[in-house]
Amino acid sequence: MKRIACIAPLLALVAPCAQAQQWLPDPALVATAITAQPSVQAAMGRVDSAGAQARARAVGPHEVEVGVIRQVRQVDAIDGDRRYGEYEAQVGRAFRWPGKAALDRQIGEHGKSAAELRLDDVRHQVARNLLDRWMGWLRADELAREAEARAESLSNERRALGRSVELGDAAQKDLDLLDVDFAQSEAARVTANGDRAAARAALENDFPGLPLPQRVPSVTQPGELSQNGEAWIARIVGRSHEIAAAEANAAKADALAARARADRLPDPTISLRVLHDRGGAERALGLVVSFPIGGRYRSALADAESANASALHSDSLAMRRDIQREAEQTVRLAIQQRENWLAQQRALAASREATRRVRRGWELGELPLSDWLLAERMYRQIALAEAAARVDAERARLRVLVDSHELWHDE
Repeated sequence: MKRIACIAPLLALVAPCAQAQQWLPDPALVATAITAQPSVQAAMGRVDSAGAQARARAVGPHEVEVGVIRQVRQVDAIDGDRRYGEYEAQVGRAFRWPGKAALDRQIGEHGKSAAELRLDDVRHQVARNLLDRWMGWLRADELAREAEARAESLSNERRALGRSVELGDAAQKDLDLLDVDFAQSEAARVTANGDRAAARAALENDFPGLPLPQRVPSVTQPGELSQNGEAWIARIVGRSHEIAAAEANAAKADALAARARADRLPDPTISLRVLHDRGGAERALGLVVSFPIGGRYRSALADAESANASALHSDSLAMRRDIQREAEQTVRLAIQQRENWLAQQRALAASREATRRVRRGWELGELPLSDWLLAERMYRQIALAEAAARVDAERARLRVLVDSHELWHDE
């Protein structure tokens, strides 16, 4: 029983994703399409750059310096001028004071972590865009299907009414009224088909490597969030790459500030110096230690880095508030969109029944054609609203899954 109790919450999270796969592209194709995006490729390059910078900081900025002086000394003497070959050589290197190397490694690691988190966030933003494009395509297709169904229905009615007019069983004015509605339905069908083509073109333009199915998937019934809103909000905020990246940047700034404070004590340079004068008559071997004397410049740099670190911590707090607010809005919208779809579904059922009764009354001669056309027009408008609400509800739910990293994310 304990094992079942532990597995149940996981199944509650997996079930909505499995249902969504009926009308979403294959996850492997999605992963490939996301990775192929230029923005993702750029972020991957920045991760490589951050890794190289981290290695450079770990090694340190100081390198071995070699200096050589070659000269000829000419000395005037009683017995004639004398010339001596002389040289001076020095080999040295600056060394970081204890603690600076550890700070440099911290700076590099925080920078690499921030770059990796920004890469994850770019992937997340691309996943959002893909969801919007894909569901926009599905929405446009649903509306186009409804428009085609209305045009086809009125076309059939027009043919039947035309035969009745020819037989003298119906008035010409009824056919004229039906022609008006049929012409409007044809215009709506053309517009809807254009919107569907535009939505597909936008999807193909943004994600050229993603193969699209020949038949557009249909959203039959939107899913429902498996947990309460607070749980989803906490999951979105807790897994936000934007917050984590901002905090990593702040941590890097803290390390940079500590490094700047440590740099107020400059690094010493230790060199080995060799002298060879007067043709070797004078020789010297010495140790040279030198270092700059820090002043107000280094102190000002340390103050600047400390202020920058404080600012980045404030930025991370602001980012957390923004993500919290956005998460609340996203989850609230998903709940509202589902409620709206359920209301539209009830309205569609009521309108379908009312239209059936009005049509029956028109067929029996109890009601004029205009009443049925009005009822049919209202029914088709409600059907369009229901189709749009159905896809919008599913898109809002899937947005929660994407933002909470339950869909189209590795973790």
